[in-house]
Amino acid sequence: MAEITAYHFEYKEVVEALIKRQGLHEGIWQLSIEYGFTAANIGPSDNDLKPAAIIPLVKIGIGKVVKETNLTVDAAKVNPVKKEE
Repeated sequence: MAEITAYHFEYKEVVEALIKRQGLHEGIWQLSIEYGFTAANIGPSDNDLKPAAIIPLVKIGIGKVVKETNLTVDAAKVNPVKKEE
Protein backbone atom coordinates (compact mmCIF):
# COMPACT_ATOMS: atom_id res chain seq x y z
CA MET A 1 0.00 0.00 0.00
CA ALA A 2 1.30 3.46 -0.89
CA GLU A 3 2.47 5.73 1.87
CA ILE A 4 0.28 8.79 2.45
CA THR A 5 2.43 11.89 1.96
CA ALA A 6 -0.13 14.72 1.99
CA TYR A 7 -3.55 15.62 3.33
CA HIS A 8 -5.84 18.26 1.81
CA PHE A 9 -8.72 20.01 3.55
CA GLU A 10 -11.73 22.07 2.52
CA TYR A 11 -12.03 25.59 3.98
CA LYS A 12 -14.74 24.56 6.44
CA GLU A 13 -12.61 21.66 7.71
CA VAL A 14 -9.78 24.07 8.53
CA VAL A 15 -12.17 26.48 10.28
CA GLU A 16 -13.70 23.64 12.30
CA ALA A 17 -10.27 22.40 13.41
CA LEU A 18 -9.24 25.91 14.49
CA ILE A 19 -12.53 26.43 16.36
CA LYS A 20 -11.87 23.24 18.33
CA ARG A 21 -8.18 24.11 18.84
CA GLN A 22 -9.15 27.48 20.36
CA GLY A 23 -11.94 25.98 22.48
CA LEU A 24 -14.63 28.17 20.91
CA HIS A 25 -18.26 27.22 21.60
CA GLU A 26 -20.23 30.08 20.08
CA GLY A 27 -20.22 32.41 17.13
CA ILE A 28 -19.95 32.11 13.39
CA TRP A 29 -16.35 31.93 12.19
CA GLN A 30 -14.71 32.06 8.78
CA LEU A 31 -11.24 31.42 7.43
CA SER A 32 -8.87 34.39 7.47
CA ILE A 33 -5.67 34.49 5.44
CA GLU A 34 -3.04 37.23 5.63
CA TYR A 35 -0.87 37.71 2.57
CA GLY A 36 2.41 39.55 2.21
CA PHE A 37 3.65 41.32 -0.89
CA THR A 38 7.07 42.00 -2.34
CA ALA A 39 8.58 42.34 -5.78
CA ALA A 40 11.76 41.08 -7.41
CA ASN A 41 13.38 40.76 -10.80
CA ILE A 42 13.48 37.07 -11.64
CA GLY A 43 14.34 34.94 -14.62
CA PRO A 44 16.39 32.01 -15.86
CA SER A 45 19.47 34.23 -16.37
CA ASP A 46 20.69 37.78 -15.74
CA ASN A 47 19.92 38.57 -19.39
CA ASP A 48 16.28 37.44 -19.15
CA LEU A 49 14.96 39.11 -15.99
CA LYS A 50 11.37 40.20 -15.57
CA PRO A 51 9.65 42.14 -12.78
CA ALA A 52 7.58 39.77 -10.67
CA ALA A 53 5.27 39.92 -7.69
CA ILE A 54 5.81 37.55 -4.79
CA ILE A 55 2.75 37.05 -2.59
CA PRO A 56 3.51 34.74 0.34
CA LEU A 57 0.83 33.38 2.63
CA VAL A 58 1.89 34.89 5.98
CA LYS A 59 -0.76 33.72 8.49
CA ILE A 60 -3.87 31.55 8.61
CA GLY A 61 -6.58 32.20 11.18
CA ILE A 62 -10.29 32.55 11.76
CA GLY A 63 -12.42 35.64 12.18
CA LYS A 64 -15.82 36.05 13.79
CA VAL A 65 -18.60 37.19 11.44
CA VAL A 66 -22.34 37.78 11.79
CA LYS A 67 -23.67 36.10 8.64
CA GLU A 68 -23.41 32.45 7.64
CA THR A 69 -22.01 31.72 4.18
CA ASN A 70 -20.47 28.77 2.38
CA LEU A 71 -17.15 29.68 4.07
CA THR A 72 -18.36 29.87 7.68
CA VAL A 73 -18.75 27.41 10.53
CA ASP A 74 -21.03 27.80 13.56
CA ALA A 75 -18.96 26.95 16.64
CA ALA A 76 -22.07 25.96 18.63
CA LYS A 77 -22.79 23.20 16.10
CA VAL A 78 -19.28 21.76 15.65
CA ASN A 79 -17.96 22.28 19.18
CA PRO A 80 -20.90 22.46 21.63
CA VAL A 81 -20.27 22.97 25.33
CA LYS A 82 -20.10 19.56 26.99
CA LYS A 83 -22.62 19.15 29.79
CA GLU A 84 -21.17 18.03 33.11
CA GLU A 85 -22.43 14.67 34.31
